[in-house]
Amino acid sequence: MSLQNQYNYGVINQSFMSTIQVRIDDKTKKAAQKVLSNLGLDLSGAIKIYLKQIVIKKGLPFKFITENGFTLEQELEILKAWEDAKKGKNVIGPFKGDEALEYLKKQIKWK
Repeated sequence: MSLQNQYNYGVINQSFMSTIQVRIDDKTKKAAQKVLSNLGLDLSGAIKIYLKQIVIKKGLPFKFITENGFTLEQELEILKAWEDAKKGKNVIGPFKGDEALEYLKKQIKWK
């Protein structure tokens, strides 16, 4: 494609472009810019990639994770296990010394 055609293509495409405004706190924006800069991207480019991935995947292109690094389902499962443990339900043990390690080795078929 010639330089003139590229220019015309860009001008024509820009007439069909939309503008999006996003409100975000400064701390998150700066942290995201730092990460993206290390990847060779700016916010605008990253948001374009994100929106295109939504279209391709027909949904969000990632799983939501909590601040603890778990999916919501995993975190709910952990909280339920914690509540069960406090009630003495679904609890194995207590173990003494190396008993806990031996139990875990059997559970994960440690070699």
